[in-house]
Amino acid sequence: MKDFIAIDFETANECPSSVCSIGAVLVRNGNIERTFYSLIKPEPDYYKWFCQNVHGLGHADTDDADVFPLVWKRLEQELLDGIPILSEDTSEDEEALPLVAHNAGFDSRCLRDVFRCYCMDYPEYVFHDTLTAARKHFCGTLDNHQLQTVAAACGYDLTNHHHALADAEACAWIAREIL
Repeated sequence: MKDFIAIDFETANECPSSVCSIGAVLVRNGNIERTFYSLIKPEPDYYKWFCQNVHGLGHADTDDADVFPLVWKRLEQELLDGIPILSEDTSEDEEALPLVAHNAGFDSRCLRDVFRCYCMDYPEYVFHDTLTAARKHFCGTLDNHQLQTVAAACGYDLTNHHHALADAEACAWIAREIL
């Protein structure tokens, strides 16, 4: 896979709509072309200890951040610059890029739920999952298939795990190697 958008979300609590940061990487012809990172004011706006313990974000980081619709609009302008994201409704004539995530079930649920939360039309984006691909590709040769483990097996040193942009970059590296 040479053309795609790797994406990662961190959430404030157990609600998938509570995205508090996003990282995205535009890959064209196998090369990282642009990256995007933003904090997001979560909805609902509360933090669970477990989530904060994972990614280190809290109210001090996101109280003054933009809400998701404004962040998504910036992502479309700054990262995509007119390139459409592949959805189930995309015509075959249109050049659109799929989304890629490690454990795509989580990230696609976050995206769908935050769109719904803000009454935005969700276009049923097409996701590819590097976690599923890694399980097939490495076929039991790794201790686990967590992002940092798979990234290391693909030659990528993920030093800032659970920072949304660092995770999206690791996912992009994995996708280039095994998808």
